[in-house]
Amino acid sequence: MIYRQLGRTGYKVSQLGFGAMRLPMVGEGEQARVNRDLAIPMLHRAFEGGVNYVDTAVNYCNQDSQRAVGEALVGWRDRIIVSTKNHEYNDEKAWWQNLEDSLKRLRIDYIDIYNHHGINWERYTTSVEPRLSAWMHKAKDQGLIKHICCSFHDTNENLINVINTGYIEVITLQYNMLDRKLEEGIALAHERGVGVVVMGPVAGGRLGTSSPVLEKLVPGIARVPELALRFVLSNPAVSVALSGMSTMQHVEENLAVTSDEISLRDEERAAIDEHLGRLHEMANLYCTGCGYCIPCPQEVNIPQIFAKYNEARLYGLWDSARESYANLVSRGQGADVCIECGECEDKCPQNIPIRQQLQEAHAALSGTMPR
Repeated sequence: MIYRQLGRTGYKVSQLGFGAMRLPMVGEGEQARVNRDLAIPMLHRAFEGGVNYVDTAVNYCNQDSQRAVGEALVGWRDRIIVSTKNHEYNDEKAWWQNLEDSLKRLRIDYIDIYNHHGINWERYTTSVEPRLSAWMHKAKDQGLIKHICCSFHDTNENLINVINTGYIEVITLQYNMLDRKLEEGIALAHERGVGVVVMGPVAGGRLGTSSPVLEKLVPGIARVPELALRFVLSNPAVSVALSGMSTMQHVEENLAVTSDEISLRDEERAAIDEHLGRLHEMANLYCTGCGYCIPCPQEVNIPQIFAKYNEARLYGLWDSARESYANLVSRGQGADVCIECGECEDKCPQNIPIRQQLQEAHAALSGTMPR
């Protein structure tokens, strides 16, 4: 396993982190619980392979993830850096209860990386700065947490704003080959000594499949998930790439990739940059995602449909695009409910023939026409 510095925390962390959000489950619906017979051996195998960073949260796996991680930590606590999250932003009593529950479920005396769950700039300015920061500092003074951190969902501009406050020691955020909008903020975080933990290195599963386009990008790397993971780790500002592993095969494959000193050579990353940039420009020829076409009177999610269609056409990610489109259709937001009123075309600054392209997208993504 290769280890990296986690910002100014002083921790040396495995470049592969175990994201405990997708642990194997048993049971149905709200009664489903983590399958200990599968999950705990997976966690132990990761620990044995050198993974020393595990990330969970109160609500993961029907609120059972922390308990499963806690069971797996028995005998390993002194070697594992534990990250968890608190989703409360209003009620102080509930915030402290979440912290107390996490400590009990994880069977530990303190939490190494304690995160505000899902921070954005509005939440920081309206909740964290005036109230929650005091609770965090009190918990740290009491020795219940070691480092004040957050998971982040917002724009690059607001990522920079959060970093510039100096409040956060580690930030967990989205970054992958298909979503690079936070790269500037990631570089600034590294410069300021803020540890960067990446969630979604395989783009929420979209890069966990086959792609005839991406499989040809780098000689010797035929599997798209491996390419995606190596891409994230080739960024020197990244400390940890979290993988939401749900099978032992995932664990073994990720251990093999992250035990390799070289993520991607400079020339390989440059080739990926050039190719992805070219594909992104091609996508923008069809739709920039400006959103001027919505709201649609029939609630058709036009930008999302075109984004998935472009993702499939340009990157060859048909399986994930079709799955996402099926979810849109099930919510009544697919192109199948378009009545061709033309309101969207009147508002489109690129003069895209939206009605025609929606028909094409529906045919391709619903599997009613050949690719």
